[in-house]
Amino acid sequence: MEFKAKEIAEILGGTVDGNPEAVVTGFARIESGKPGTICFFANPKYEQYVYNCKADIIIVNKTFEPKESVTATMIRVEDAYSAVASLLDYVTAKKRSYRRYRGLRSRIRWSSKIGRKVYVGDFAYIGRRAQVGDFTRICENVYVGDDVKIGSHCVIYPGVRIYPGMQIGNNVIIHANAVIGADGFGFAPLEDGTWKKIEHTGNVIIEDDVEIGANTCIDKSQMGSTIVHKGAKIDNLCQIAHNVEVGANTVMAAMTGVAGSAKIGEHCIFGGQSGIAGHITIADNTSLGAQTGVLGSIKTPGQAYMGTPAIPYKDYLRSYAVFKKAGK
Repeated sequence: MEFKAKEIAEILGGTVDGNPEAVVTGFARIESGKPGTICFFANPKYEQYVYNCKADIIIVNKTFEPKESVTATMIRVEDAYSAVASLLDYVTAKKRSYRRYRGLRSRIRWSSKIGRKVYVGDFAYIGRRAQVGDFTRICENVYVGDDVKIGSHCVIYPGVRIYPGMQIGNNVIIHANAVIGADGFGFAPLEDGTWKKIEHTGNVIIEDDVEIGANTCIDKSQMGSTIVHKGAKIDNLCQIAHNVEVGANTVMAAMTGVAGSAKIGEHCIFGGQSGIAGHITIADNTSLGAQTGVLGSIKTPGQAYMGTPAIPYKDYLRSYAVFKKAGK
């Protein structure tokens, strides 16, 4: 890539403070910016780097008032963090070439329907009656089962397994080795102490604009559907059990586990290694700190929790002060 400051400002709807002809060819963190790169500054604790950064362009918030001279050209935007995300997305889209490709070692069943300019890598398999939308990329070694529906502009990275009958929306990204649609963990105890498997006849529905991390597993439902609603972002190594419903624009950090039939609200934020018990409800805009264990329903929206069992965040901090004293 090669962009001038004035071009970037136009893309982001910002203003140039400095040389509008400054040229950059790559991105860098503000701590390690060098000539020819663009950085961004959004967190106040990194302000010291703004003044000695060697990058040619820095994206900053409109409200930023430097305390020292800044040698780099600044592009002022409403929100520097979201602006750099938009710029990265723009650059990635410019690099991406949409072209029809069928790997010689791939196998596409004749009854499947493949859209325009779909990429299918070597050793990928697309099953009977499967549907793949326009401009979607099915990478190498991907398994797409019978009757699967995948929307347009999706990226399915190598090693992903999508079981038969699953539904994937538009603009979905599924990272390497994720498994969509395996049976949930359901067994009935028998009198002789053994366990009888409960067959899972449902599916998984992943709505538009969802991103699923590497090695994450989303299990199909016993009946009905496991649903990940629009805009949700699920990190690597997460487990979403059968009949779970994840609300729109909810985000989960790595190693979060959600047990069966839990209902997660919209715009929730779950820290890494969070655990959600089965058959409970989590209200909208709930935040969980890392390693929080939720054992009962959370009914009040907009609250933050921490600890196991989960308690309100401020209560946890007060309790922790007591824990520390008790240990001495």
